[in-house]
Amino acid sequence: MRYSTQIKPISYVKAHAAELLDRITEEREPIIITQNGEARAVLVDVVSYEEAMHETLTLLRILAYADKEIEAGETVPIEEVMAEFGVEAAEA
Repeated sequence: MRYSTQIKPISYVKAHAAELLDRITEEREPIIITQNGEARAVLVDVVSYEEAMHETLTLLRILAYADKEIEAGETVPIEEVMAEFGVEAAEA
């Protein structure tokens, strides 16, 4: 993606809103909206947004689950994990 073609001033967004919505839906590339020359917001299609939120929530759930395992003492030494993948753990 070339961000230079994805940056639009707020005045352009106001004048071409329907066109930009069609574009982001079709291309699934975000539009960076500027105001007074500064990036202020990102316009993204709803499917991409939902996918990003789903991935974020999934990662947060994995981290929360891992924290519970650590608190419960349900851990495995890194050497054992690395051995399962056929990789030697680096010495500190």
